[in-house]
Amino acid sequence: MKPTKHLAHGTWRWGLAFLAVLALFSGCGVTDLRFSTEYQAVFLDNGQAFIGKLEGGAPFLALRDVFYVKRTVTPDKKEVNVLIKRGSEWHAPDLMRINSEHVVYIEPVAPDSRVAQLIREAKAPSAGPPKTEEQAPPAGK
Repeated sequence: MKPTKHLAHGTWRWGLAFLAVLALFSGCGVTDLRFSTEYQAVFLDNGQAFIGKLEGGAPFLALRDVFYVKRTVTPDKKEVNVLIKRGSEWHAPDLMRINSEHVVYIEPVAPDSRVAQLIREAKAPSAGPPKTEEQAPPAGK
């Protein structure tokens, strides 16, 4: 009889462990992502990052009003970052669908951040060519 009691006690522990794991993973696959900021930065497992207005959830995220940072070299051989608006490509995309399995993390873009400031400048009616990190005035000025 004693081994049966011990077995029942062990089964109870496994059941409790199973419930703990189930509770831990119950939030995985969340389909409703909400952020308090207008723009979000989406970082992918291949090193790419896109900034835009995030919609939807698993299995595919939708990103609208998409920007990305391109590293370029100026004529005087300096490396600078340039914020590029997606949509000027030949196929003129207005939406980007991202397989959520390739998303490493998503962060909000603060309204007073340098990226948000560059987006506002790019969307201004007389924006002109994209500003580089070096050409743009410091944040808060």
